[in-house]
Amino acid sequence: MNINQMKYVIEVADSSSMREAATKLFVSQPALSASIRELEEELGILLFERTNKGIRLTEEGRDFLIYAKKAVGQYRIVEDRYLGKNKSRESFSVSTQHYSFAIKSFTNILKTFDPREYDFSIHETRTNEVLEYVRDLKSEVGIVSYSGANEALIKKLIREYNLEFVPLMQRETYAYVWQNHKFASRKEISLSELEDYPCVSFDQSDAGHFYLTEEAMADYDFKKTIKSDDRATTMELLAELGGYSIGSGMLAEKEATLKGMVSVKLKEEDPLVIGYIIRRGGYLSKYGKAYIEELLKYKEI
Repeated sequence: MNINQMKYVIEVADSSSMREAATKLFVSQPALSASIRELEEELGILLFERTNKGIRLTEEGRDFLIYAKKAVGQYRIVEDRYLGKNKSRESFSVSTQHYSFAIKSFTNILKTFDPREYDFSIHETRTNEVLEYVRDLKSEVGIVSYSGANEALIKKLIREYNLEFVPLMQRETYAYVWQNHKFASRKEISLSELEDYPCVSFDQSDAGHFYLTEEAMADYDFKKTIKSDDRATTMELLAELGGYSIGSGMLAEKEATLKGMVSVKLKEEDPLVIGYIIRRGGYLSKYGKAYIEELLKYKEI
């Protein structure tokens, strides 16, 4: 077994056919098929089921894929660090749900250190990817949250991924509406009063990740929903359709994408606990330590 074979398995799993995977990998289809079969023989398990309709992972294949992704992710980090064109370039990565304070903390450490050469990244992404990126060493620190509706699942994944969660704050539940919405001047509102308007939430990709939503009230039966994976698109939907989003009430007045938004307290209670995750017992760079120091400035619990 070698790293290329693991990369092949990952690509095949993400493709609709062996032909498509071979094209993406720039190898011939016979060579790819032979490499996968050699790996299966070595492991003594069947990774993929082949049918006239295509290929799909077996149960053992899905289990192998988890470890393959982790191994390839770690390999790429080492490769970039020690075999890259510029080994002296500083690197640091953060993954986060949609929180402005996480971005502010990121920019603060850049201003503080101002490295001569660097390759930094911040991934504002889905909940499952925040967890996986930290687990797989793609990011040193992640920002996630949970509410009563998904607390058990989030904590279970944190344990399984060998991560540590440090709570920073707890926030009540708010509805975000555009400033000209008929309910914008309300101090408090119930979801039943909003049911004629679409609820816009961040797209968590598939039904399997329903309870990985970063918004509170995950188990509420919304009559009208729109999924969006872009902050600017969400704002436009709220403005044009008179919709609303569920949030923590933390609106950054200086942030351009949030200008025009108003938060109204929801009568329904589902407090959101927001915190950061790191690998349990893992190494933190000077940037990782500094970033956490920035996050702790927001700590309330």
